[in-house]
Amino acid sequence: MDFDFSSIKGKNVLITGGAGFLGANLAKRILELGANVTVFTRAEKSRENLKGFEDKLGFIDGNLTNESDVSKAIKSKDYLFHLAWQTDLKKSMAQPIEDVKNDLAGILNILETCRKENPNIKIVFASAVTVIGLPKKIPSDENEQEHPLSIYEANKLVAEKYLQVYYKIHGIKACVLRLSNVFGELQRIDNPNRGVLNFMIGRALRGEELTVYGTGSFIRDYCYVQNYIDAFILAAISEKTNGQVYVLGSGQGKTFNEVVEKIKGIVEEKTGKDVAITHIPFPEEENEINKRNFVADFSKFKEATGWFPKVSFDEGLRRTIDFYLQDK
Repeated sequence: MDFDFSSIKGKNVLITGGAGFLGANLAKRILELGANVTVFTRAEKSRENLKGFEDKLGFIDGNLTNESDVSKAIKSKDYLFHLAWQTDLKKSMAQPIEDVKNDLAGILNILETCRKENPNIKIVFASAVTVIGLPKKIPSDENEQEHPLSIYEANKLVAEKYLQVYYKIHGIKACVLRLSNVFGELQRIDNPNRGVLNFMIGRALRGEELTVYGTGSFIRDYCYVQNYIDAFILAAISEKTNGQVYVLGSGQGKTFNEVVEKIKGIVEEKTGKDVAITHIPFPEEENEINKRNFVADFSKFKEATGWFPKVSFDEGLRRTIDFYLQDK
């Protein structure tokens, strides 16, 4: 079944963090669907992810805490996808004030500017399933109580609450998507602190060992990026999602051992080079969030929009590895 994205054609779309992993994939797809896309990014941010379609985009280089930058960006926009965020959990713990100054001040500035200048805009916010902390049940849905275990997650949760306040009090349409582990094309494959699956792909392609913490039996819900891009668009164009928070993922749990074995198998098949796997103890300072089990129950979002992950884990993994083999 194909999703009906036709209503986004001709619409004016703003993507904060549009040069990043999620943002670039979203910008490319929405352009293909016939929308007008503006990317909001810092001037120093690389545009490498937008190569090949950069000339079709509008750009605003600015800071989300700057009122005039945001005012210029949201004028006449129909949809705002807010993806710009400091995503390193360890960095959030080491420099917590910086995250508040940038991320929380940024989203409040967006909301205030929307309230004053574009109250009809629809905001879709990328949150994370980790805001709940350690889940009480598997699979987990929106009824889990939130007990964040890092500043990163705490700030994501505060941002969710801001969006709900502005929806209830000021009528600013907003929807929150809590994403489980995302992987796919355009995510960095050299960052050990974000995107563990892509990082492992990078290690395998560079001929390095795949290092697994502990027994590797912890379960995660890994979902291919293009499935999430479908979800973002459906969340934006549906009136049913206004004011709602949704948990998203593939709905299928995999142990980390399963994942690295699949990466090993595909990379060995495609390159002819051996890939080794080693197990080491969890570092003492490792956050408990990285030791938990998690699987998403996305039934609430499916009921509202019809969404389901169309691309399987295996197919998404092959596409991702092929992309980096060709990209080199």
